[in-house]
Amino acid sequence: MRIGRFDVQIFSDGVFKPDGGSMFGVVPKALWEKQKPADDRNRVAMDMNCLLIRDADNVVVVETGAGAKLPAKQREIFGIETPRLLDELAERGVRPDEVTLVVNTHLHFDHAGGNTYRDGERLVATFPRASYVFQRTEWEDAMAPNERTQGSYARDDYAPLEATGRLELVDESVEILPGIRLDRVQGHTRGTQTVRVSAGRETLFFSSDFMPDRHHLPLPWIPAFDLYPLDTLAAKKAILARAVSERWIVAFTHDLPRFGRVSEQDGRYRFEELAS
Repeated sequence: MRIGRFDVQIFSDGVFKPDGGSMFGVVPKALWEKQKPADDRNRVAMDMNCLLIRDADNVVVVETGAGAKLPAKQREIFGIETPRLLDELAERGVRPDEVTLVVNTHLHFDHAGGNTYRDGERLVATFPRASYVFQRTEWEDAMAPNERTQGSYARDDYAPLEATGRLELVDESVEILPGIRLDRVQGHTRGTQTVRVSAGRETLFFSSDFMPDRHHLPLPWIPAFDLYPLDTLAAKKAILARAVSERWIVAFTHDLPRFGRVSEQDGRYRFEELAS
């Protein structure tokens, strides 16, 4: 996908399987299972999507998947297999030391796990030359999680980055590079951020987990994981209206790794994949 000077590609770090009821919140299983069938443990298969954004001077990775550090029990619970992040980058001609910027939409283990890896007893940044960009509020909440949130965060994914001097905390909305914008969208967490790549009248939007896949386009379909569901609702109303009117190219964090556009008819939103 070409957006101005940027080449943008989407790929999956692999599948994980969260609880279906948690993914769809107050929506009855009789409705959501028609869209996303559950396995015998009530889990639904979701891709962990990443973006690779490149121009002549920058190599940006958005999301790093679950990584390889999760304990075996947690990997079994969530059905997580071998991470594909580095293999996917290698297939696209990118070495870890060529990445200049890493963005996590938030710091949950399925989005930030590949930020670091174990080298013997040490935790090391996977991308040694990259700056790692998070919202300050997300960093603060991840470093001091409460009883409600602590199961979603793994400090080994992000805390070691502080000592490297490669940590970059931002506030609210910021253009991290000309044409690449991050916006804080409270809903899934307090410090969740979305990613927009723009050139001229063309915009590519990467949603984050308040709207994790095409099946969450209906406004009331909000994950039970979201800490601020009414803020999620307000964000969806504003963002979807704009995505339709401005014909944004849209990608989701936990859908099939595809680009598409959102259309609306009679108050119903639909995701239409673009030809690859």
